[in-house]
Amino acid sequence: MESLPEGVLIRILASLPAVELVLVCRLVCCQWKNLVDGAALWILKCQQEGLTGAESEEDAENWQNFYFLSKKRKNLIKNPCGEEDLEHWGEVENGGDGWKIEELPGDFGNEFPSEEVHKYFVTFYEWCRKAQVIDLRAEGYWEELMDTTQPKIVVRDWYAGRRDAGCLYELWVKLLSENEDVVAEYKSETVTIPQDNDGSWTEISHTFSSYGPGVRFVRFEHGGQDTLFWKGWYGVRVTGSSVTVEP
Repeated sequence: MESLPEGVLIRILASLPAVELVLVCRLVCCQWKNLVDGAALWILKCQQEGLTGAESEEDAENWQNFYFLSKKRKNLIKNPCGEEDLEHWGEVENGGDGWKIEELPGDFGNEFPSEEVHKYFVTFYEWCRKAQVIDLRAEGYWEELMDTTQPKIVVRDWYAGRRDAGCLYELWVKLLSENEDVVAEYKSETVTIPQDNDGSWTEISHTFSSYGPGVRFVRFEHGGQDTLFWKGWYGVRVTGSSVTVEP
C-alpha cells in the first residue's frame, strides 16, 4: 500500500463507507489521515454518489462536511401533513374547536402541487397555533459542525385559504441554544388571504445562515384563523412543513 500512487490510494479509500474513513482509516497512519482530511477524497466520493454540480463545487469549502450534510439531508419536521393527526406537534393552541385534519383538496379548495401530499391541517375561527422543537444533536448534527461550519437551516411551509372565506396565517421559527436562548429567529408578517380568493397554495421559506455558534434546537411554529368568524373550519390550511439542514 505504501508504494501505491496517491491517486490510486484515494480511489481505493473512496470505495469504503464514509464512517469507516473517519473513524478507522484516518487512524492508520499520517498519510491516510491527510488523505481523509483532504478535499480530493471527498470530492471523488461526492462525484461517485451524484452529490456534486458546478454550483456545489464552487461553494463547498469543506468537502467532508458537504458530503455528510448532503447524505443526511431530510425533513426534520415529523408528521408535516397531518397523516398522524396531531402527533409530534406540541404546544398546541386550539382556538374554538381547534385544529382539524382534512383530505385534499377540501371544500372550496385546490389540489396541492405535489401528489405525495394528501392531507392538511385547518384552523377554526379563533387563533390556532402548533409547534415542534427539533433537537439537532439527536438528529445527528454534532456540536462542532453547528458551531464551526454553521450549515444552512432552511425552513419551508405551505398555506392556503378556502375560496369562500378569508383567513390569517403566520410562521415563526427560532434557533435556540442549549439553554433555549434565542440565537436567531424569523417571523413572517401576518398574511391576510381575502374572501373570494383563488384557493391556491403558497410556499413561504426562510434560510438561516451565519447565525453564530451555539445552535442546538430549532423551534417551528405556525398558525392562523379565519377572518369571518364563521362556525366551523374556515381558517387557514397548512401542510408540507419542513426544516432541513443543508450544505
